[in-house]
Amino acid sequence: MERRVKRRSRLSGLKGAMPYAVCIGGFLLLWAALSLVIGSGRLPGPVNVIAETWDPYIIHPFFDDGGTSKGLGWQILISLQRVAMGYGLAAVAGIAIGGLLGLNRFVGKGFDPVIQVLRTVPPLAWFPISLMVFQDANTSAIFVIFITAIWPIIINTAVGIREIPQDYINVARVLRLRKAEYIRNIVIPATVPYVFTGLRISVGLAWLAIVAAEMLKADGGIGYFIWDAYNAGGDSSSSQIILAIVYVGLVGLALDRLVGWLGRRVARGAS
Repeated sequence: MERRVKRRSRLSGLKGAMPYAVCIGGFLLLWAALSLVIGSGRLPGPVNVIAETWDPYIIHPFFDDGGTSKGLGWQILISLQRVAMGYGLAAVAGIAIGGLLGLNRFVGKGFDPVIQVLRTVPPLAWFPISLMVFQDANTSAIFVIFITAIWPIIINTAVGIREIPQDYINVARVLRLRKAEYIRNIVIPATVPYVFTGLRISVGLAWLAIVAAEMLKADGGIGYFIWDAYNAGGDSSSSQIILAIVYVGLVGLALDRLVGWLGRRVARGAS
């Protein structure tokens, strides 16, 4: 009986992994075929990327030769540090501003056109003016992350408050809850899913913004690494760029999953 259960469990595991194996395998085969057509010098295939970046970038991700000559592990950490600062500021400011706009209909309606205009500005359009204001590339990159990430947080927080069921509002009126009690017992539990939806969208935008900003002007970071590898133009530069892109995608996926997991935990605690 135990053998049958174990066998079924293995079959179930293999069946669950099959879509990933087939689709990812097909993607790698298509990539390898395109490499043969275009030429491995211009578009290296998966095997070429691993072979050309194995030492030092894959097996020694935290090497440090001084200056900006660092492994991809250090470059990712430099970018994550900037993202943490800009995203953290955006989260605090975005939730506060979104809460104000959601609780005060007059202010929310008045500022809505301003928010709708500013949120459509591309992230890199903010970079030149931030350089002129702050006169520092690192601070400017953090500001670009902040101004890119804040809008989904503001909008989702405000929408979450406006979507509070009328029954909840009526109960608060009957109980004559004070403003602080209303916010703590009604507003926060009802809006947590909306807030974390905004936070999840914003963390992806923040990661996109920092990579782009570091390509323009930065000392270190994954975006800097990609642009530096392109300018170097060596035999393995294409492989280094592709490996860095894979790292960027994996880190972005991890950040998205982390915020999603935190959102589920907080929502269970608030309910």
